Amino acid sequence: MSPRLDASHTPRATSTSPPEHLEPIEQDDVLAGLPEIPPYDEVGPVDARALSKTLFERLESLEEGTHEYSYVRNTLVELNLALVKFAASRFRSRSEPMEDIIQVGTIGLIKAIDRFELSRGVEFPTFAMPTIVGEIKRFFRDTSWSVRVPRRLQELRLDLAKAGDELAQQFDRAPTVAELAERLGLSNDEVVEGMAASNAYTASSLDAQPEEDDAEGALADRIGYEDHGLEGIEYVESLKPLIAELPSRDRKILSLRFVANMTQSEIGDELGISQMHVSRLLSRTLVRLRKGLTLEE
Repeated sequence: MSPRLDASHTPRATSTSPPEHLEPIEQDDVLAGLPEIPPYDEVGPVDARALSKTLFERLESLEEGTHEYSYVRNTLVELNLALVKFAASRFRSRSEPMEDIIQVGTIGLIKAIDRFELSRGVEFPTFAMPTIVGEIKRFFRDTSWSVRVPRRLQELRLDLAKAGDELAQQFDRAPTVAELAERLGLSNDEVVEGMAASNAYTASSLDAQPEEDDAEGALADRIGYEDHGLEGIEYVESLKPLIAELPSRDRKILSLRFVANMTQSEIGDELGISQMHVSRLLSRTLVRLRKGLTLEE
């Protein structure tokens, strides 16, 4: 007798493992007529296809949401998990854990089961694979960006990459923004926006080491730092017209004190005045300049 899944059991992407086999039960009168199914991992592709067809026929006769409907639906999921694993193997080089990829692909399998109709005359694996692969690709598209960007820009990045490759082969050089815009029927600004958004796809660590042939250090060593001297330049430029309005002696005292770095006594000796007088003149000048800066602000 085949193992039976609980009616409420449905694989979800948040789970960390594929659907589990629950304890086998006896088929009751309602489930009579379903074929006996061996352990799922022992069912070959040909047998799984034949059993799936029989189960789909039975599924169409059952009411959705019932205990029996869930039994048949979950059995179809288990029988066809090999499709999910095959599709997931195409993405084994990605950084995401394979278990997560399989769980996402299982969601695609469930969607395919819910949409499948025998009357279409198409084999279920043929119908299901595009849905499974599409679900996995959507997972990577939505989760692999280092910085979250709108879906429109995510799709534009793919279009730009495809158009860029085609034009590069055609022109034997990298295409211009105008050429990309013409190929995609977009404005230049939209293309530039898409190219800027592409920079958010991957991020580098600040501690990442450079390539072997790169003489630069780590990325953090190449990032600019705050230059506090820039603030001083702003003040100097603002002071220039105020200093130009000062009497010549006051300008001389400022120059000797802050440019020549002379003491007040040395300035007094230079100008033939007392150190106390120099102090008063210097204080008066600084107050005048400070008031001038405040008024400008």
